Amino acid sequence: MQLKTLKEVSLKGKRILYRVDYNVPLTDDGRVRDNTRIRATIPTLTHLLKEGGRVIIISHLGRPKGRKISSFSLKPVSEKLSEIIGKEVKFIDDCIGEKVKEACASLKDGEVLMLENLRFYPGEESADEKFAEELAELGDIYVSDAFAVAHRAHASVFVLPTILPSFAGFLMEKEVSFLSKLIEEPERPFVLIIGGAKISDKIGVLKNLLNKVDTVLIGGGAAFTFIKAEGYGIGSSIFEKEMENVAKEVLTEASEKNVKLLLPLDIHVAEELKEGADKRVVPVEKIPYDWYGLDIGPKTIKLFTEEIEKGKTIFWSGPMGVYEMEDFADGTRAIATAVSENKYTKVVGGGDTISALNKFGLLNKMTHVSTGGGALLRFLEGKELPGIKVLLKE
Repeated sequence: MQLKTLKEVSLKGKRILYRVDYNVPLTDDGRVRDNTRIRATIPTLTHLLKEGGRVIIISHLGRPKGRKISSFSLKPVSEKLSEIIGKEVKFIDDCIGEKVKEACASLKDGEVLMLENLRFYPGEESADEKFAEELAELGDIYVSDAFAVAHRAHASVFVLPTILPSFAGFLMEKEVSFLSKLIEEPERPFVLIIGGAKISDKIGVLKNLLNKVDTVLIGGGAAFTFIKAEGYGIGSSIFEKEMENVAKEVLTEASEKNVKLLLPLDIHVAEELKEGADKRVVPVEKIPYDWYGLDIGPKTIKLFTEEIEKGKTIFWSGPMGVYEMEDFADGTRAIATAVSENKYTKVVGGGDTISALNKFGLLNKMTHVSTGGGALLRFLEGKELPGIKVLLKE
């Protein structure tokens, strides 16, 4: 998979439409709560500015559904970006129209302007060609680091790069490079760690990677669907009834492919889902009928850690329990620590996984942190992503 890259284009004096995904969480008073996605774009942004580009940042925030809603404004994001790079990031409260054209035309080499939320216009999500053409009038070239929305055939992701000369930014290059290696040529043993509340959104990844991995570790709420499929009671623990037969199929397929698929041996259970609730550790086959499974237990931590230590390629998506509550954070913390101490390739993805690693101060110990959510899953399922397809060399 060969992308058109920034090595192939002169940037000086060019108006660069830089598509990023700054869909970051905000606090109730409108400040950026987590700047992980912003920081991931800094290497590309720094390069564009250093090379004398006139950078016009385009992004979306939230789901305003084609309406101009002030709480979804990108202005706080422009202020945070300015703080991070130590340079003024100009902001304009629209993304098309005459005043936007004038603002883009007046940019000088090495300056940066952020436009307002693309999703304030319905044409963005409907992939409207006229909207894409209006955006194209603002720039000379297009650069994309918006991997997180590369699975969306939206105007600024899929149509706009067919109008302007288009290139992948460093983040897009890095995402495609690391994730392609997981699918095409992982160093073995390859350990896949699946967690989170549901298995349904990761089942495509699990099925596709069963052909590549040596070991699968399943924890979090996702594990209970498999535990139920094996015939054990799970108390009041979360599980997806409609996925029970699929889980049985995966267990059978893993066995047939000689893939080691490991489920929890013991579970941290509690009578209520709250801090300070009555809790205990029980074997997986002895979960009380009206208790909740909220974390993996110490035997499981030991088992999973031993497998992680053997891995030379690790992909992790989804926490091992309700890590937001300190009473049930031990499993996720232990797995995060084990992954961070592995000396080989460690790729992680998913908002909750990233939040957990941030909480434990281990995010910078990973080889690659994917900024994608749905895009990450679709890529690892082996599906074509529209926002990557348009950046490929012919």
